[in-house]
Amino acid sequence: MSQVRLDRFLANAGLGTRSQVKELLRAGLVEVNGARAKRPEEKIDPDRDRIFCRGEEIIREESVCYMLNKPAGFLSATEDRYQPVVLDLLEEKERKGLFPVGRLDIDTEGLLLLTNDGALAHGLLSPRHHVDKTYRARVAGLVNEEDCRLFAGGLDIGEKKRTMPAFLRVLSVTEGETGPISETEITIQEGKFHQVKRMFAAVGKQVIYLKRTAMGGLLLDETLQKGEYRKLTREETERLRQYAGK
Repeated sequence: MSQVRLDRFLANAGLGTRSQVKELLRAGLVEVNGARAKRPEEKIDPDRDRIFCRGEEIIREESVCYMLNKPAGFLSATEDRYQPVVLDLLEEKERKGLFPVGRLDIDTEGLLLLTNDGALAHGLLSPRHHVDKTYRARVAGLVNEEDCRLFAGGLDIGEKKRTMPAFLRVLSVTEGETGPISETEITIQEGKFHQVKRMFAAVGKQVIYLKRTAMGGLLLDETLQKGEYRKLTREETERLRQYAGK
């Protein structure tokens, strides 16, 4: 295997984000071949060098990433005492070291990435990388051009800062039993708690169904039934790494 940066290796091994790994190095908690390592940019060969953190050897695991078509009713978590989690949908032998990249609400469906690559996950979730996340939202009420303009300008959803500009378009409008139902598509570049629902609430609308269809240039594989998953191809993984700045 070719050489890699020490901080990237440690982040991929699940020891934290790049900045957290740097703190471990500054504290002198990392050793390479018996010598204390402090430079995050130091190059190592994971197949030959022996790396320890806090006295425990760090063994390289292959970086893997899965695409899951998340069904409603599952928490985006690795474990929970009371409710099923997305890892329950995977074969037990494939779960080791995996965690969801961000989260979808328990009632939200669609594209969810599962990986053991901490650096990739951090890059995709970092606000400074502005990674696109696209959703289909079914909304109670008539979503109009004024709503699209407001989304594009950023909305006050009760936090210190307004949301970043978001792209909203109306796909269709039908008449329901209690009024119009709007099928919409929205692309955001953040991941605030309940963000899409809160943005529609800010313009007086209610989301009644939500599904993520794309993230970081990666489209949900429509051949995957709800609850099904597959490993990403090398090309898909590289595309995500480009979005994540890795």
